[in-house]
Amino acid sequence: MTLPTSAVTAAYRRLAEVYPSLEIDELGPHDPLPRDAGWSDADELAAGGPALDAHLAWDAAQVLRDYGRPGRPDVVAGFGFHRYAWPACLLITVPWFLQRRVPRPARVAFHRDLGRLRVEVDGFACLPDDPAATLPGARVVPDEDALRREVRDAVAAHLGPVLEGFDPRMRRGRRALWGMVTDEVVEGLWYAGQLLGEEQRARAELEALLPGSTAPYPAGAGFRTLAGPDGAPLPTRDRAGCCLFYTIRPEDTCLTCPRTCDATRVTRLTATA
Repeated sequence: MTLPTSAVTAAYRRLAEVYPSLEIDELGPHDPLPRDAGWSDADELAAGGPALDAHLAWDAAQVLRDYGRPGRPDVVAGFGFHRYAWPACLLITVPWFLQRRVPRPARVAFHRDLGRLRVEVDGFACLPDDPAATLPGARVVPDEDALRREVRDAVAAHLGPVLEGFDPRMRRGRRALWGMVTDEVVEGLWYAGQLLGEEQRARAELEALLPGSTAPYPAGAGFRTLAGPDGAPLPTRDRAGCCLFYTIRPEDTCLTCPRTCDATRVTRLTATA
């Protein structure tokens, strides 16, 4: 298949250079989404039927295989949502970060084993001085603040329906569910920024994108800095939601989990450094 290019292709290629575990292929409006085994279609996940059952069966098997115990159905559903939402957010946030262009994903499919996304981009937002502003599908917005609104709106427009499909299985309130989306946006781009050698800029951009509660996102980026044993700064953040991994391994929590105390964070961050 000859893959089309768009105003955000360069950003996707740059991400693949530093993060080869995730490859993004763009589709034209008449190209079909893959239907082979292993592919998850975002619209089908949003419908919450057999496609979601198959998607979550992968997560249930992975938990049992890797940890030797089954996960609660709501925990497995949270894992399944995370494993789609984290890369899906990068479809939007990476072009914004690298090119100041915010695409609108129209159709998306994801293959977890291959680490591959296929997406049809339905236009993009950009600033007035962007050379791409005259291209078909461009929506020019006046300034950086308006472009940040486009990022928040694009993520909500894409993940909102997917979240509805997962909602009955995750058994959480709306604030907790959108807190999970907040974490996918922040931690995905934070990680990409580290790979690109621009971690500090990624943190600053995310703090401006999510300065606090901005509907439907219930919390801000949540970054803060701890002091290491030698006084060196150690960046961390407090997650807006919880993945519930502690229900599988009570002795283990995520580094950015609100349940993880600062002393433990310092120890683990220092060891990593």
